[in-house]
Amino acid sequence: MLKEAMGYLIGLGKAEIHEVEGRKFSDKQLYSLKEPTADAFTIHSLTGFVDYLKTKFDYEETLMIHVVSPEEVIAFSKLNNGASRHEFIRATALTPEFRFDRFYNTEEFNIKMQSVFVQNEDRDIILQVVGNIREDDVKTYGDDGVSQSVVAKTGVSKVADVIVPNPVALKPFRTFVEIEQPVSSFVFRMQNGPSCALFEADGGAWKINAIHRIESYLKENLAKEIDSNKVIVIA
Repeated sequence: MLKEAMGYLIGLGKAEIHEVEGRKFSDKQLYSLKEPTADAFTIHSLTGFVDYLKTKFDYEETLMIHVVSPEEVIAFSKLNNGASRHEFIRATALTPEFRFDRFYNTEEFNIKMQSVFVQNEDRDIILQVVGNIREDDVKTYGDDGVSQSVVAKTGVSKVADVIVPNPVALKPFRTFVEIEQPVSSFVFRMQNGPSCALFEADGGAWKINAIHRIESYLKENLAKEIDSNKVIVIA
């Protein structure tokens, strides 16, 4: 009796294959064994990403490079027998923090504009307005939701009503520094305090622009590897 019971229990762990009308079935669920895969190591520049791929340090086969987002690029292999991929290297951009849709006091905003945004004409106009405000109250008369005015210094000793520029075209640091930062439109608003805020107004189009620029950078700097079919770049 005990021998039969043990035989029954052993049989529970054995899968049997049955063929019915030309199709094969198992009487138990089968699980595919996964082959070991490499974990990607992370760097923070496109330059280092390109340098690593040129060395062919860890790979012999063709690698796929995927520009995942303006802040992330990865290189991986084809599927192995366990339907898994080796991820060899991942690049993530180090970008400064700026919280859009949030009001900053003028001192914070002034510092952020100089440290987080690439210099251009609209950035300089905003800095001029913010740095010369002369009243705590931001005037809202005639404010149609687009234009605002503030009392600002316009000369050595002269103050006057100044129209706040809107919309503005700015280039915040939002992707890898090796590529030109994409320009996009922002709504610039001020309120009593005084305080200032920027609101994104391009529907995220800058992200597509940045991805294509990263793709172009990689294709230019890995042209030899692409021609020899060692890497493939997609975005």
